[in-house]
Amino acid sequence: MSQPNASTSDRLVTTSDGKQVIDNRPEVTVRSNTVTDKRKALNTSNNNIHNNHNHNKYIPHKRVRIECEDIETDAKMSENASIAVTNNQNNRYSLSSNGVSKGTQLANSTKPGTAKKLVIKNFEKPKLPENYSTQTWDRMKEAVVAIQKSEPVSTSLEELYQAVGNLCFHKMAPDLYKQLESLVEVHVKNCVLQFLNADMDHLSYLKLMNNCWQSHCNQMIMIRSIFLYLDRTYVLQTAQILSIWDMGLEMFRKHITNDSIVQTRTVDGLLKLIESERSGEGVDRGLLKSLLRMLSDLSIYRNAFEIRFLQSTEQLYASEGQRLMQSMEVPDYLSHVDKRVNEEWERLLHYLDHSTRKPLIQTVEKQLISEHLPNILSKGLDQLLDTHRITDLSLMYNLLNRVKEGLGELCSHFNQYIKKKGKVIVTSPEKDKEMVQELLDFKDQMDLVSNQCFSKNEKFTNSLKEAFEQFINQRANKPAELIAKFVDSKLRAGNKEATEEELEKLLDKIMVLFRFIHGKDVFEAFYKKDLAKRLLVGKSASVDAEKSMLSKLKQECGAAFTSKLEGMFKDMELSKELMLNFKQYLNNAKPNGAVEMNVNILTMGYWPTYQPMEVHMPSEMVEYQEIFKRFYLSKHSGRKLQWQPNLGHCVLKACFAAGNKELQVSLFQALVLLLFNDTNDFSLEEIKQSTAIEDSELRRTLQSLACGKARVLTKSPKGRDVLDDDRFAYNCDFKNKLFRIKINQIQLKETQEEQATTQERVFQDRQYQIDAAIVRIMKTRKTLTHNLLLSELYDQLKFPVKPADLKKRIESLIERDYLERDKENTNLYHYVA
Repeated sequence: MSQPNASTSDRLVTTSDGKQVIDNRPEVTVRSNTVTDKRKALNTSNNNIHNNHNHNKYIPHKRVRIECEDIETDAKMSENASIAVTNNQNNRYSLSSNGVSKGTQLANSTKPGTAKKLVIKNFEKPKLPENYSTQTWDRMKEAVVAIQKSEPVSTSLEELYQAVGNLCFHKMAPDLYKQLESLVEVHVKNCVLQFLNADMDHLSYLKLMNNCWQSHCNQMIMIRSIFLYLDRTYVLQTAQILSIWDMGLEMFRKHITNDSIVQTRTVDGLLKLIESERSGEGVDRGLLKSLLRMLSDLSIYRNAFEIRFLQSTEQLYASEGQRLMQSMEVPDYLSHVDKRVNEEWERLLHYLDHSTRKPLIQTVEKQLISEHLPNILSKGLDQLLDTHRITDLSLMYNLLNRVKEGLGELCSHFNQYIKKKGKVIVTSPEKDKEMVQELLDFKDQMDLVSNQCFSKNEKFTNSLKEAFEQFINQRANKPAELIAKFVDSKLRAGNKEATEEELEKLLDKIMVLFRFIHGKDVFEAFYKKDLAKRLLVGKSASVDAEKSMLSKLKQECGAAFTSKLEGMFKDMELSKELMLNFKQYLNNAKPNGAVEMNVNILTMGYWPTYQPMEVHMPSEMVEYQEIFKRFYLSKHSGRKLQWQPNLGHCVLKACFAAGNKELQVSLFQALVLLLFNDTNDFSLEEIKQSTAIEDSELRRTLQSLACGKARVLTKSPKGRDVLDDDRFAYNCDFKNKLFRIKINQIQLKETQEEQATTQERVFQDRQYQIDAAIVRIMKTRKTLTHNLLLSELYDQLKFPVKPADLKKRIESLIERDYLERDKENTNLYHYVA
């Protein structure tokens, strides 16, 4: 900084403790309009002296000359630097070199209320010696040249710094800046010559450029430290000129890097070095980082390097992508792409400028992913899904997530794959037995892919659900039927495949498939039929599991869906209580025989519809039926009982040569076996006449007794099928290691007729629901067009239905006078009250 102007006269000043110090402070005149301002100025001077004295050393301060002016008088400074000031209240103070004390008289009194002014003035600047600027610049030039040549500087840097300050203080800063700028420019011009005629390989050329750049930076740092005062005063205050550092950068950019030959060779060398690294060779990343930082500091990084770099990157990866996509399998190609992307991230981390990040990564992703997106998905996705390549699928998702349309295309192909595979499972009749299990396994696989590989992306989850719902309903009604039968197989007694916890998880998975089914009423019909068999024959594996499944169905479809199923359970519980009372009633009735009879009372509205069947029962059974009928009607008058022999089952005691056995059989099987108590041999026709069992049912029953594993009857001639001329005899030589023997209950096996009957019943129920929905809508709306009526029907009906079927039901209601057509507009319907 510049030294302040001051007088060189020294004076002795006495401090408050009696010591004398030298006062060589330059005088400063203080002008003030108020006594308070004067007082502050005087106290400031006094405190400075005290502070110096307290530190046992004297630091020179400016001598202050204080002028007190008013309208009439001007108090002058006395020889001992004391001044008196009178305020408006005539209080007197004296200012001495060591402070202010009361009691000193004013040198000149002033009038009360007179304005006063303190003025502080510096003394005049000292003049520089002649030729000072020329001599000083010579020394500075010598120092700068020495720095540029990496030689020792003869003059002290501190002296040079002070000299720069003196020149700036005396308004010579503009000339000094121009001289320095010219000197730097000459040096840089000389440096460019070594690059123009250099005959060397690209690596040596880059090293030479890096050495030149590093030397230039170090030189400018040293030069700036000498001319720091110039940089912080004149340069800072002048907007039109560059700072010393920026001026050095501008010179380097102007004369070296902006030279077309030098710039081209430098950028070519950098690109070759990066190309070598991409080819797997080791390179000097420090050299790359230094030179790219140089281009960035010189503000030519983008125009000189980045544009060409991105072009070369695009060309490299475009050709590489085309070549590898044809020669590599998709998993290997994806691994290569991931490797390339990571390599480019490393280059960004080590030496490329951060501004290159976005265009570079976009270029790599475009050439290696976007351009080959259809091939990657069509060639590789199905293969990866078929072989359950979880890691590769995750990599595919992460890579395609980088490009704009990547996830959309992946989701679309994923959806198509599910529909294609699912259609094969559902529409193949030969796979009906394994259909549900295959659907469950397929759903688990796709869920695993969606959750682990696709990061539980909601878009993929929804696409998976949509695909399952689409393909599972391509075969109307059959999946619903098979799912109901699958549940039956898992809930039936004897299923030892799973624990209760595993069974619960399986039921949850089945409910997921159930949600996809449109014809839920088909499921309900078959499920209710199978549930009835399990409950009536006592084949249910677990009451808790049954009720858990019922609860899931209720939660999914509502109370109306499960009301009949719940009624079936209620009937079974009421029947148990009823049989306790019946046993007490039997004790009083004392019937003939020792038959233990158990009866289940079924509410017709809850249970499946069974065809009534009349058979010839033994007299003992008929007697017990009549006793129970009287017992029940005595408790519930007005009700009607209809016996269902096809649902009954019995336990018979049988005597064989090998010992006595108990046979667990159906009621039809029991009726046939009881005939052999009187005669050992019967023909098919004789058995039919004696039992009145329907022909097809009788043939299946005899087949189970004479042709199955437990052959308690013999058939002649032998064979698997029962023919009209066959005769049957009691097999007294029957042997079995078990005491209680279960003979397969043929009537529990579902026949084609039963399936057709169930489906027909579902169809009839749907017609009733359609009729009810039409009447309900028309009763509310009174008048509707055909299209609006169909639209509302589709909203209310929970099963798939064709427009032609709806039109038939509308015509039926018109014939039955529930609706009528408008006389003028046949497309308009009116409700008939």
